[in-house]
Amino acid sequence: MDLFNINRRRFLQGATASLALSTLGAYGMDVLHQGKTWRVALIGTGWYGKSDLFRLIQVAPVEVVALCDVDKNQLNAAGKLVSQRQKSGKTPKLYGDYRKLLAENELDIVLIGTPDHWHSLQMIDAVKAGANVYVQKPISVDVMEGEAMVAAARKYKKVVQVGTQRKSTPHLIEAKKNIVDAGLLGKISHVDMCCHIHMRANGNPPVTAVPDFLDYEMWTGPAPMRPYDGLPHIRWWRTFKEYGNGIMGDMCIHMFDTVRWMLKLGWPTRISSEGGIYVQKEGKSNIPDTQSAVFEYPELNCVWSQRSWGTPTNPDYPWSFTLYGEKGTLWASTMQYDFIPQEKGGQKIHKDVVYEKEKYPEDLTEERIELNAAPATRLHMIDFLAAIEKNGRPVADIEEGHISTASCILANISMQTGRPIVYDPVKREIVGDREANGLLARPYRKPYIHPDPKKV
Repeated sequence: MDLFNINRRRFLQGATASLALSTLGAYGMDVLHQGKTWRVALIGTGWYGKSDLFRLIQVAPVEVVALCDVDKNQLNAAGKLVSQRQKSGKTPKLYGDYRKLLAENELDIVLIGTPDHWHSLQMIDAVKAGANVYVQKPISVDVMEGEAMVAAARKYKKVVQVGTQRKSTPHLIEAKKNIVDAGLLGKISHVDMCCHIHMRANGNPPVTAVPDFLDYEMWTGPAPMRPYDGLPHIRWWRTFKEYGNGIMGDMCIHMFDTVRWMLKLGWPTRISSEGGIYVQKEGKSNIPDTQSAVFEYPELNCVWSQRSWGTPTNPDYPWSFTLYGEKGTLWASTMQYDFIPQEKGGQKIHKDVVYEKEKYPEDLTEERIELNAAPATRLHMIDFLAAIEKNGRPVADIEEGHISTASCILANISMQTGRPIVYDPVKREIVGDREANGLLARPYRKPYIHPDPKKV
């Protein structure tokens, strides 16, 4: 068994390297050896912000010159960690206001790891300041924010990569190439996507005084201000519509974006959704605990199912997508994939996620790291840098991130209005539905001004 595991690890390491080369092409490796030191800043030093930054440090020569966070404790801790991880050993300059950070530093790259309601303003301000941006998904909390983000990236000619790193996940790249593109599924006319993980925060914490180390006014920014009932950025914010789009906006975007990439799909022709709080009624959470949605394409429906209670449809694939073809079926997730041929006696194919623990042993001591996602994020960062070097579009370009994000937001609008939604991306409007059009842009809390795609 020990010999088998050693050989398996060696194979997986080799597979990762081969996939990286084949995905990036020859110029991708140039980024790693061309000698440039990238000047980097991170806005939002929480769990995933730091994780993205540390993956970038692992694959390219960078100098992290500045960090920004509204939580002074979190910010100071991040500064210490970065000084230990980056080659120079320097502690970055620390800021509580990202606007001051952008004004005082000349940056090549800005990483954005803040809660969803801040993504749009920060990305637009960063490209205006001359930086390329890596922004976490979903890119926005409303459709017009996303339209403005795409417009800003194009106007200021900056590369914007979205953190939908499934497109850079080695085993999913392999599934696309060797199963989908190779025609093993035949014509694909139905897709299921799901999240049946019990991830919906809930409860009734009391309203308390805001601690001295947190700038709650700045944390809230353009969103409605809720009474303070605990640190919002420790996942609590995700359970409120004020700051995001629920599990639809958090988890469906990953699966839907991956499906669109695999099947080369653009905007859905029609979107419908229904759901609500059916089971978990006891707490403050106002996002659905149950939701389904249909993203329609010609002769193809992509169907989403979400439950934060009960058991998953397939325990091996609680967060996943399934492609149904005339010749076979592909189950896929962040952890594995299984191809099941329709033909009796056909060859089944199973592949597991690739880890790189031996190559990057520091992964094993990093707090809260998603080990299964680390190789994907590293490849995603390399692709991002390659796009900057070649002045091209990255694999998760902002426009693709907008289509996936906006489609999930439109599903929520369908659930809210009780009607199917047809979105016209050229006119930037929902066809024939005045009420639904009024939901394309959320009201901003003063003095913040909602970005306009025509005026960025």
